[in-house]
Amino acid sequence: MPYRPAPGGTAGSDAISIALNDIFLSFGNRALFRDFSVSFTAGATSCLLGPSGVGKSTLLRIIAGLQPLPEGGQIVTSGPPLTGNIAYMAQDDLLLPWMTVAGNITLGARLRGETVPGERLDAILCAVGLEDVADAHPATLSGGMRQRTALARTLIEDKPVILMDEPFSAVDALTRMRLQDMTGALFAGRTVVLVTHDPIEALRLADQIHILHGNPVQAAPVDIPPGTPVRDPGSREFQRCYAAILEQLGQGGKREP
Repeated sequence: MPYRPAPGGTAGSDAISIALNDIFLSFGNRALFRDFSVSFTAGATSCLLGPSGVGKSTLLRIIAGLQPLPEGGQIVTSGPPLTGNIAYMAQDDLLLPWMTVAGNITLGARLRGETVPGERLDAILCAVGLEDVADAHPATLSGGMRQRTALARTLIEDKPVILMDEPFSAVDALTRMRLQDMTGALFAGRTVVLVTHDPIEALRLADQIHILHGNPVQAAPVDIPPGTPVRDPGSREFQRCYAAILEQLGQGGKREP
């Protein structure tokens, strides 16, 4: 099934680039980040790979403004500030069980005292294939449908920056690939930072990939296959890049000199 961006999407020319410069952050006696820098291209999807606990989710919280930086560093962006321009999709769908699919999708607007036009909600529901369950409650949905609801809730915010923290890790492999296809189409032209443990997911969706490793943490760039997302995992070049990522992860993310 082909997926198309829903009406009202942010154009690539309005996308925001993000650079984290000389970040310093410690927890107790451990320096998690010291003079850490990484940048994310405007209008592109960037993936962060690395072992659990390395700091991937912490970086998302720093970008979102949820994690202060008392010890140093700065975030530099192009265009407007990040405040008010970020939509965040977490690993858990965080659906409210007493609300319908439509109610969960429009929750952010309702909390702000805003009204989502009916035609826009209908377009979003159709874009994620949930138009027939708009009045259903989360308990009646499959795991994939719950994640599509969370995806629609993120999309309807219409923000130029999308932060995604392992959003598809709890679904089966086939559902995950379908959600990846949907994400690649629906968020095209936005600045997306995706945390994942899955190298295949990163290679399918990313315009750039960084492996986080070390103590303090460093970011190592990774080669990606040619072509634009969403990529075919069966190609020879895809498999070569996949093998290279596995090797880098096995070496702690370090490249050979």
